[in-house]
Amino acid sequence: MWAIWLIAAGVFFIAEIATTGFLIFWLGLGALLAMVTSFITDSVFIQTIVFVISSTLLILLTKPLLKKITKKDKTVVTNAFSIVGKDAIVTTTIDPKQGIGQIKVDGETWSAKCSDDIVIEKGTEVKILAIDGVKAVVSISKKSSKKVEETV
Repeated sequence: MWAIWLIAAGVFFIAEIATTGFLIFWLGLGALLAMVTSFITDSVFIQTIVFVISSTLLILLTKPLLKKITKKDKTVVTNAFSIVGKDAIVTTTIDPKQGIGQIKVDGETWSAKCSDDIVIEKGTEVKILAIDGVKAVVSISKKSSKKVEETV
């Protein structure tokens, strides 16, 4: 009977590889424990009880631990949201009435709009507050409200 439990364990482990739930793995371990039991007793009933109880206990005891280990943050930080909070330089005057304006941050040029509905001149250092659609929402940087004299 041990060979049947070994084959069952192999099938469970192969099925676990094909899935991502990390649930079938415990059934494979239960089958291995039932195989060890088959060396002690010839009773199929006892072997089946060992398989069911051990698999159930392994699932119940390790599932909460596994959830803690594999806890995933639901938010996905994309390239766009990675610039929020950074300082940038205005490369094209930001004019809320015309709806134009651009900034440069980390070597990339972004369309921008001001959170305060004021005109921000080219060369001014700004802070990126948020992303709204395809535009960066900016305000004049607190640490430097003067123009930056660098070539942008």
